[in-house]
Amino acid sequence: MDPQATHDADEMPAEIDFSGGRRGQFYKADALLNLPVYLDQRVLATLAGLASAKGVELSALINDLLKKVSN
Repeated sequence: MDPQATHDADEMPAEIDFSGGRRGQFYKADALLNLPVYLDQRVLATLAGLASAKGVELSALINDLLKKVSN
């Protein structure tokens, strides 16, 4: 691909060929997504310490805390 070439934002480069592709091949209507959550470093350190002290996984501790505040 020529780095100097300019393309319209909606234009597909010629070297990309989807002619053999199948639409929806990997689509799963009931799929659940696990989205990443980014915590402040101090919050993360505090929660990690609590999880370690309780002998539980960090994600389990955070899920339990969120369940308590969402009910």
